[in-house]
Amino acid sequence: MQVVYTHCAGLDVHKKTVVACRSRPRNGGGVEQEVKTFGTTTPDLLELVEWLRDWGCTHVAMESTGDYWKPIYNLPEGEFEVLLTNAQHVKYVPGRKTDLGDAEWLTELLRHGLLKGSFIPPKAQRDLRDLTRYQTKLVQERVRQVNRVQKLLEGANIKLASVVSDIFGVSGRAMLEELIAGQTDPAVMAELAKGRLRKKIGVLEKALTGQVEAHHRFMLAQLLSHIDYLDEKLVLLEKRIDQHLETMGEQALPAMEQAQELTELLIERALTWPLDQSLPAILAVALLTTIPGVDWKIAVIIVAELGPDMSHFPTAKHAAAWSGLAPGNQQSAGKRYSGKTKPGNQALKSTLSQAAWAASRTKDTYLSAQYRQLVGRRGKKRAIIAVAHSIIISAYHMLSHHEVYRDLGDNYFDERKKVAVVNRLSRRLSKLGYAVRLEPLVEETSG
Repeated sequence: MQVVYTHCAGLDVHKKTVVACRSRPRNGGGVEQEVKTFGTTTPDLLELVEWLRDWGCTHVAMESTGDYWKPIYNLPEGEFEVLLTNAQHVKYVPGRKTDLGDAEWLTELLRHGLLKGSFIPPKAQRDLRDLTRYQTKLVQERVRQVNRVQKLLEGANIKLASVVSDIFGVSGRAMLEELIAGQTDPAVMAELAKGRLRKKIGVLEKALTGQVEAHHRFMLAQLLSHIDYLDEKLVLLEKRIDQHLETMGEQALPAMEQAQELTELLIERALTWPLDQSLPAILAVALLTTIPGVDWKIAVIIVAELGPDMSHFPTAKHAAAWSGLAPGNQQSAGKRYSGKTKPGNQALKSTLSQAAWAASRTKDTYLSAQYRQLVGRRGKKRAIIAVAHSIIISAYHMLSHHEVYRDLGDNYFDERKKVAVVNRLSRRLSKLGYAVRLEPLVEETSG
């Protein structure tokens, strides 16, 4: 078999140790290999880099799970061509007939060009990922705390959530503060209602009549304090994410009072960006906001996970598969079995599913029509995955060609099979006892 890389190495990465195997041609012919174990602290990893440099290694393959590969990837980044391999792919490569160690087997596969590296985004994008994933965790934690407040109020016979749509609005929060302060008169607390909620003062008095004890007040105070803390952190994170986006694109953004005006300006810049250059992150975010169901926060997460440069993915289908949204393709003897999606980027998949739910509720859009087309036959969850798949396909082409989203319209599926739709509806009317005569509408032309 042809040798592709003459000077290379394979690394089997663990939590405390790294087993390394380096390889180079022998002077008298053949291949010379050496295996050595290193620690995972920074001084040990620097020793590993020097050890690889001594033999002139140009390519390094790593096999690792979790985050153990990151410290090793950071050190030689830029000096060696580093491939982070998929352990499942390596497992099924045929030809391993001896008890070679994992590092030696990786080296052997790398020498002959049989390994394919996983997609590792640039450092700036990895930093953005850290910020958006932390933001997502804080949002989820805030939701959990809000649910705990609801549960605590139910335990105290306070039915505020049955009357107020948002108990953390201005009126609801003022009533909660009074509960913590020891107020027991429901009429006094109901008078704190503002705006349209004042029409429900009578109902509020009944809802605020409960069995509130000192334990409930203490727990409620702790929960509200935690929610306030999370709100502060989320505001700080949002500012940091915006700053990081500007840094990634090196964009000098003008100060504007309206966020919509800024977004429109960014979209104009994206449309004129050279096609041979990948879009700056903030311009990519602005473009993605033109997709129904995708707001600024969701667009930022998509760019953080997928990246603004689509050259990493050969086709849109590769991007969908990497996102965990491509349908499975399990067939045998002419029969098609489970179409369950394969594992992928869970952070991106969940975000796109959230966008798909929002898109399914939009009016006069292709994505909402697609959801209605599938939900009756396949169920809500499968329909949402299909809509999310459409969103990632659209995002791929938009970022590749620097174009805004172009909606196909809510009548796309009817227009695609226009004759079949007309015949089906005509038959239904005939069965109901109506004579059907179809005449095309003639549009009036101004003279």
